[in-house]
Amino acid sequence: MVGDDGLFDAVVARTYDDDHAARFAPEVLGPTVDLLAELAGDGRALELAVGTGRVALALADRGVDVTGIERSRAMAEQMATKPDAGRVPVIIGDMAATRVAGGFSLVYLVYSTITNLLTQDEQVACFANAAAHLLPGGHFVIEVGVPPLRRLPPGSNLIAHEASPTHIGVDEIDVLDQSMTCHHTYLRDGGTSVFRSHHRYAWPAEYDLMARLAHLDLAHRWAGWDRSAFTAESTSHVSVWRKPPT
Repeated sequence: MVGDDGLFDAVVARTYDDDHAARFAPEVLGPTVDLLAELAGDGRALELAVGTGRVALALADRGVDVTGIERSRAMAEQMATKPDAGRVPVIIGDMAATRVAGGFSLVYLVYSTITNLLTQDEQVACFANAAAHLLPGGHFVIEVGVPPLRRLPPGSNLIAHEASPTHIGVDEIDVLDQSMTCHHTYLRDGGTSVFRSHHRYAWPAEYDLMARLAHLDLAHRWAGWDRSAFTAESTSHVSVWRKPPT
């Protein structure tokens, strides 16, 4: 479960990879790592909210020097059980405030993790923290969903986003404060488990303003890691901002 402090506890950490197995598929993870490795080049990469290491370990396999920041000790401990996890040092801390020594050519956030910061001030601070870690010419990348408000039925604040034999997911949206609570019920081993997470959503234009406040320039925006065009029908975006070379 997710506690009142918003952390992913040991129960969630133990099943997290299984619950999100589709994200490990080569057609998903491959393009993700391709793009991040290209942007990192010969430099270091910093993953904010590294979780159980899905992306960081795959990026390290490409020869990139990766460091992670993770607030949940349970998630970091789960990552530490994986082969060669020691290649990716993890600092326990807040992605909006924790600093890591040295400079990076790439800082990145995947899987809508920016929305785990529940206030605009925290998200602005995250952009500033990313920029502070970047070397001149470096890139900050986020993968995040587009707010699904067009799918809200009139008079409702609930959107069902999945109903499968193993998972039922419903999003509860408050359009006044840009918040969303994701309710998940997982069916496994003859029983059920319930998982709830809280998020603050924002439109791409708001993220661009956060980047401007951090003195970062928009370099690219795609609908996904495959670099397909971002359109009005896109349900997510991968956005890349660049720190000026000088």
